[in-house]
Amino acid sequence: MISNTYRQLSTVNRQLSTVNRQRYIVKALKVIIGLLFIQGCIVFNAGKHDDPWQTGKDWRVYGGNKAGNRYSPLRQVNIKNVNRLKVAWTYNAAVTKQGAIQCQPIVVNGVLYGTTPDLNLFALDAGTGKEIWKFIPGNTPHQSRGVVYWENGNDKRILYTVGPSLYAVDATTGKAITGFGENGKTDLHAGLQTMDVDVSRLGVNATSPGIVYKTTFIIGSAMSESGDAPPGHIRAFDVITGKLKWVFHTIPLPGEFGYDTWPKDAYKKIGATNNWSGMTLDEKRGVVYFGTGAPASDFFGGDREGANLFANCIMALDAETGKMKWYYQTIKHDLWDRDVPCPPNLATIKHNGRKTDVVVQTTKDGLVYVLDRDNGTSIFPVEERPVPVTGGLPGEHPFPSQKYPLKPLPLTRQVYTEADIPDSSPEVYKYIKERFDKIRSDNKFTPPSLNGTLLFGYSGGAEWGGNAIDPKGILYQNANEEPWELTMQDAAALTRNRSANSTAGAALYQGNCSICHGQERKGSGPELPSLVDIGKKYSAEELKAILKSGKGRMPAFPQLNEREHASIVNFLLNKETAAVSPQSASAQTVANRPNTYKPAYVQKKWERFTDQHGYPGIKPPWGTLNAIDLNTGEYLWRVPFGEYPELAKKGVPTTGTVSYGGPIVTAGGLLFIGATKDEKFRAFDIKTGKIVWEYQLPAGGFATPITYQVNGKQYIVIAAGGGRGQKAGGNYIAFAL
Repeated sequence: MISNTYRQLSTVNRQLSTVNRQRYIVKALKVIIGLLFIQGCIVFNAGKHDDPWQTGKDWRVYGGNKAGNRYSPLRQVNIKNVNRLKVAWTYNAAVTKQGAIQCQPIVVNGVLYGTTPDLNLFALDAGTGKEIWKFIPGNTPHQSRGVVYWENGNDKRILYTVGPSLYAVDATTGKAITGFGENGKTDLHAGLQTMDVDVSRLGVNATSPGIVYKTTFIIGSAMSESGDAPPGHIRAFDVITGKLKWVFHTIPLPGEFGYDTWPKDAYKKIGATNNWSGMTLDEKRGVVYFGTGAPASDFFGGDREGANLFANCIMALDAETGKMKWYYQTIKHDLWDRDVPCPPNLATIKHNGRKTDVVVQTTKDGLVYVLDRDNGTSIFPVEERPVPVTGGLPGEHPFPSQKYPLKPLPLTRQVYTEADIPDSSPEVYKYIKERFDKIRSDNKFTPPSLNGTLLFGYSGGAEWGGNAIDPKGILYQNANEEPWELTMQDAAALTRNRSANSTAGAALYQGNCSICHGQERKGSGPELPSLVDIGKKYSAEELKAILKSGKGRMPAFPQLNEREHASIVNFLLNKETAAVSPQSASAQTVANRPNTYKPAYVQKKWERFTDQHGYPGIKPPWGTLNAIDLNTGEYLWRVPFGEYPELAKKGVPTTGTVSYGGPIVTAGGLLFIGATKDEKFRAFDIKTGKIVWEYQLPAGGFATPITYQVNGKQYIVIAAGGGRGQKAGGNYIAFAL
């Protein structure tokens, strides 16, 4: 470009007068200087990372970019040609055993990084799906939804978690970086020892990946939600060494802000209040944003009177120091397990005539909060209203008021009313009506009780798959709309009422497992699966491994010894014969949980509220896909999302289903999402919400897809891992024109 400009200048010089020549020289010099500047910028930026928002070639970060937008500027695949999408390649990640995958992979410089069902880490050629290397950590897995990439010159690393360990792996060779932590890994228990109990004996893992700011790796954790939960403090580790850099106490210590929102010394025994759903980062501000979950234990807070900061909060911390910038509490004194379920999404909207940087957070109970990114104040009106404080459990202290955002309107129904009783047949209506008349459902904040309550919120509204926001400020969110039935019971009475012939395994099951899987081992749906015939799915050794390290949403039980693991497994496999007294069995359980918190009330029933055929006990839709203009707070469209094939064959209009996994949006005018029980992968027109393409996956796509470009071709990839009560899968599938 510059040499051509010089030639043009020489020609013109011979033709112009002196004055005109001088004017032209000045103008030409300005052009040359501008070109030199542009060329310099190109050279300067050549070594920098492509921002997926700008180029779309890579998908370097969980969520697409550190703001979590899940948006790509790629438009090669668009509304006009999406019907030509075909499978480009398939990678079988489940070599030894089929299994669920919730991982959203990343792509850096044409290499795709992801995890297998048993949490091996792999690298693929992103254009062909050919495996480059695989890292096998050798641990029994938990669940992983993504990995983190970091580089400095030739030092290129993947950071990801397996159970309680954070690994650093060379992104080029697939070998552990031995200078990180101890031989390539560091313990996620680090920084959590603020309780009286030995936290190293309690289960800790991380289902969602952390995020990197410069050389600081920030991460949350997942854990039990019962009395044996460790604290959910936010930690930062040095990317190079793996050493702990800072800790933010989500359950404040004496002298820290928020300590007075708990009873004295609550931090010594109360756990959870953790970020399990992931984080986003404003690199310019140097601020990390995330949401937190409920305190332990779920559904009973008699021993934690107060608002309980920083549980159920949207938070902003200085990424380098961990110092709090601001917090916004969505639920005070949570009694309903209404964790913040997905990473915040950072966007810029136009509000009251000016551009505003915002944090957008959707919730389990179907609310949408739009907060100023600098101070955490709500952009739209939010009311604080009185809520019920009576009729709950003895010794409970429900908080007297809660937040009600007025805009945007909720994604889901907030209270189950008689008008919601399904009327698909007289028999279904009668079945649900008889149960509805016996259970309390008058307010979304009705406290849990011994008599039972009907609630929304456990499996969404929004879930961990998150949402997408395009540059126009349009939010796209899939939402679940299922009621759940909760009945509590006296924990001490439960112990006293155990049969005198109770076995050790039965007692251990009651103390450790029944809170989720029920007294009769029947569970409730894919989140809380039935254990009645668990021996048909897992061997005794596999069950012991799961108890030791956890699996999916199930926490680990490292506080129990090998003999106790074996007792529980024998009980589950119906092989136990030796009886012990209830007192001895109870004492045995207590002995292995020294000083852990034991709530006075635990769940007796916590299950989906369904009709006699197993369908949600509420009028459809049971799942929706939504588009909201964040500039105005108004809905643009809302459609049922997913179907039950057997109902569709009968001519029943689309009902929607629960969905796990989130959407991505592209400049081609498309929204891609799997997530539904019908195991389909779909593309929607973002202007109308109409389906424009769909593909029947070999197993459920319960993960969030990605899109990227290699050698000029755009690919869309999703993990089809199945699970969640559906058949298992184990494949990553790439689509292209």
